[in-house]
Amino acid sequence: SRPARGSSGKMAAPVRRGSRGPEPGAAPYGNFPNYSRFHPPEGRLSLLPQGLLRSLFPAATRPLLGLDVGCNSGELSVALYQHLLGLQDSTSSPEPPAAGQELKLLCCDIDPELIRRAQQSSPFPASISFASLDIMDSRAREPFLSSYLERFGRSSFDIGFCMSVTMWIHLNHGDRGLLEFLALLASLCTFLLVEPQPWRCYRAAARRLRRLGRDDFEHFRSLQIKGDMAESVTRILTQQGAMELVCSFGSTPWDRSLLLFRSTRAHPRG
Repeated sequence: SRPARGSSGKMAAPVRRGSRGPEPGAAPYGNFPNYSRFHPPEGRLSLLPQGLLRSLFPAATRPLLGLDVGCNSGELSVALYQHLLGLQDSTSSPEPPAAGQELKLLCCDIDPELIRRAQQSSPFPASISFASLDIMDSRAREPFLSSYLERFGRSSFDIGFCMSVTMWIHLNHGDRGLLEFLALLASLCTFLLVEPQPWRCYRAAARRLRRLGRDDFEHFRSLQIKGDMAESVTRILTQQGAMELVCSFGSTPWDRSLLLFRSTRAHPRG
């Protein structure tokens, strides 16, 4: 149920508002307003060890590049950045000059309104970039990501984050879309932290749409990849994405696994 993940060229549907505020079922790409109220960042960060970034990249001498796909309005992106760099919890504290030399984080979401909110509230604009992007639209994605990486003389990201995104790709793009998405992340990132939604979340998302009297997700009833989605994502990344599972950090309070993968392609570090 997090952030927005693309739909070939389609923008996110408008949020339906009623007397009780936004209707969650009206966010077909997971682009929920106020998402962090449902699943606060601390539910994930408490599972991630302090010093994780330094343990993964002990010899880093240049800024590490991170990619957060489906960042929603940025609260988790900012919290991840702070946690990984060991910064104070308070977002009101100024960014230490050295922080930007350690990590540059590119965060994207399909919903331009959520991205505007993220840009307006970001405490670290020099180090965290927010952009509206449909990650499944190759015509938009490829020049955008290439341009960002070229600024740093790079061809890939050191670490990627895919937090409660896989289901929305899967529901909107089918089995083939999920395979393409995971292959893309595996090709782009040396390390990848994934929080897959379990199958019960798929059923809940479909029920929400039906309650609103809307058409079902186009691919929901034809999906062949189903059941234990953490296991399925792990199998796809390890068997088809040239990655290995480094660590499972346990489950969030809402019962989703945090899985860290590493590319088995030739990388000099980590």
